[in-house]
Amino acid sequence: MTRTPEEISQALLDAARKAGAEAADAIVIEGSSVSVEVRGGALEHAERSEGADLGLRVLLGKRQAIVSSSDSRPDTLTSMAERAVAMAREAPEDPFAGLAAADQVAQDWDADVLELFDASPEPSAEALMQDALTAEAEAMAVEGVTQVSDAAAGYGVHRVHLAATNGFSGGYARTSRSVSCVAISGTGTGMERDYDGDSRTFQSDLRSASEIGRKAGERATQLVGARQPATGSFPVLFDERISSSLIGHLVAAANGAAIARGASWLKDSLGEQVLPEHLSLIEDPHRPRIAGSRPFDAEGLPTRRRAIFENGVLTGWTLDLSSARKLEMTSTGNAARSVSAPPSPSNWNLGLTQGDKSRADLLRDMGTGLLVTSMIGSTINPNTGDYSRGASGFWVENGEITHPVNECTIAGNLRDMLKRIVPANDARTYLSRVVPSLLIEGMTLAGN
Repeated sequence: MTRTPEEISQALLDAARKAGAEAADAIVIEGSSVSVEVRGGALEHAERSEGADLGLRVLLGKRQAIVSSSDSRPDTLTSMAERAVAMAREAPEDPFAGLAAADQVAQDWDADVLELFDASPEPSAEALMQDALTAEAEAMAVEGVTQVSDAAAGYGVHRVHLAATNGFSGGYARTSRSVSCVAISGTGTGMERDYDGDSRTFQSDLRSASEIGRKAGERATQLVGARQPATGSFPVLFDERISSSLIGHLVAAANGAAIARGASWLKDSLGEQVLPEHLSLIEDPHRPRIAGSRPFDAEGLPTRRRAIFENGVLTGWTLDLSSARKLEMTSTGNAARSVSAPPSPSNWNLGLTQGDKSRADLLRDMGTGLLVTSMIGSTINPNTGDYSRGASGFWVENGEITHPVNECTIAGNLRDMLKRIVPANDARTYLSRVVPSLLIEGMTLAGN
């Protein structure tokens, strides 16, 4: 008889106790997914996967070990528990390892309020292929598109259950639906590529495949004739599509694991002004239908809305139990984990204060500079915040886009850059990271 993720996780805990574990937690992720890719109007690849991944962490005092498997048969669970306990006996002590106290774990939650699961019927492989074919056809219909390198559609459903010997037991289900398209314009050494895509929890929220394909084609053709820009100091406008990468570097520097290692350019900045004073960065794991939402973290602690930066001031670190203990603080309910690794701090949904100007207004205000729409590579010094990335996009003269550019590098220091950001009002509010286009004056640009 097939067992549920909850039953499997409880069976793992029972096996761990019998094997001699003093404490343990178990995570089970059960799911199925189907994806299709098309090329040249025909199916190129189709894949369907189903299965369950199991992870067991056992603790003997301050020693811990983790084992994982994709086999949920009773004999396998017993073997996993015995192997984990044997490994824990040989593991070095970690003074910060341990489960949450019973009074710390989430007690009441309603996963249904978060709308993480779409109960509508699973789309057929044929329906997914039609979406991918539509996206490809729409992209190819754009004048100047020479080929579509990838058009794909997918669907997935996953059920997660976490249980621990401290009494916590909880789970939820999550669905995802996606369409994407990558178009290429030009020929030979003059080829350029760009993309569009969408991924949602609910099928009914997904943008149409025709819109996605058309947008990918239009973006690719706009890049034809790209050349290197001038070298110098110019304002740079990070398009909304890639501006969240800047915020990603910011929250990485505020991650408790990095702070505990002393490897962060923000390590001495708690309570200090980091962003402009009119900007706040809010984490909200309770937004309905959003991929980063969850009722509890990977250690069973309740998640909560919090201001990581309030009026530009850094208010605290992103912490799981281990990093919180190292820093003599309290977990913020931000533990994430896979079945084969211990918990570590991670951020959920993020939202940066939007501005009162459009992207067009910021282009006009910047005068002459670079609009960045794509980035490659990354050289970020985590200790100093020195920043250097390859970029492409469009050159702006007198507030107007004049031509596409590529093969350039933008550089600066994150501490200085983030204090000068000017946000637009164009963030897509249905994303997990809601970040508008961001203008930064005086960045170093290396081109021809």
